Amino acid sequence: MAVENGEQRTGSRVLAVLPYAVMAVVSAVDLTAGPGVGFLPLVSLGPAFAGLVGGWRRTAVVGLAAAVLCVGLGVYNGLFESRRGLTALLSVAGVTAAGVVAAVMRQRREAELASVRSIAEVAQRVLLRPVPRGAGPLRIAVSYTSAVAEARIGGDLYEVVTSPAGVRIIVGDVQGKGLEAVESAAVVLGAFREAAHDEPDLPAVGERVERALNRHLAGERFVTAVLAEIGDGPRATLLNFGHPAPLVVRPAGTVAFAAPPDRALPLGLLTLQGAGAPVPYTVPFAPGDQMLFYTDGVSEARDAAGRFYPLDERAALLKDPDPEAALRAVREDLVEHAEGPLHDDAAMLLVRHREEP
Repeated sequence: MAVENGEQRTGSRVLAVLPYAVMAVVSAVDLTAGPGVGFLPLVSLGPAFAGLVGGWRRTAVVGLAAAVLCVGLGVYNGLFESRRGLTALLSVAGVTAAGVVAAVMRQRREAELASVRSIAEVAQRVLLRPVPRGAGPLRIAVSYTSAVAEARIGGDLYEVVTSPAGVRIIVGDVQGKGLEAVESAAVVLGAFREAAHDEPDLPAVGERVERALNRHLAGERFVTAVLAEIGDGPRATLLNFGHPAPLVVRPAGTVAFAAPPDRALPLGLLTLQGAGAPVPYTVPFAPGDQMLFYTDGVSEARDAAGRFYPLDERAALLKDPDPEAALRAVREDLVEHAEGPLHDDAAMLLVRHREEP
């Protein structure tokens, strides 16, 4: 991160100096080549570059400097005895005026974008509330990586609710992007938060979420999701709606995916396709065990050769005693594997069963 910030500062300094450097080069070439070559109008490149990267005040200052330079070189070369000097000066004035207008419009767009980002951040906090760091015998950490830096909110979702039956969890991924995906995620999370407190078991929670989603969705849109319930016993109950299977890591280092016995359709397609609901299944989950929930932005991240991210082979990254640090290590390794920005949002939720003293 420090390297990226240093590169950004270096790039900003280069862009700030660029207009003056261009004018200096044009002036040197004009003085060397003489008035017969006609390089003087290129002085207008200074305010042109300033209008692309700077504010309107800075563009106007650079344009004024370019005009003074144009007049000085024009007088020195004797260009104002003909129309060439006046033409060069008009070129500088015209480009400066266009640069100022462009800078004003760009600053307005940047202000609008900053406002939209602020609204998106508020919506993100409302939609994806911070999960508790601890719940019952569990320690919990979450990570969300957006595929686009400007898009700080998307269709990946997660929630942790402490209910009378135990800790209930949902991690899901809405089909598509944009506002429709955000709306669908809000419907799923709202229904899950209520059902997780009220319903006696996971199938009832899933049915309630399915009904709420069917009232909202139009067409064949869907949401993949995995629901989990972890109570006092040494096991976890899972209900998988077409979502990638969670990764279970044992204290001895053994790794396995908690795959469902049968593949089920996602939420939103059960009624449409006439398929049955998924069947809940249990997996051992005792003190010292870890369970990593994730979206397909993690499992389907590819490197330059097209290889998927080998999540099970990277399970050793979860050995850090701090769950948040462990997830951070996985996220950094994921971005390194993709060799750049991710092509899809990536959400991860790590659940650790506290070891008994």
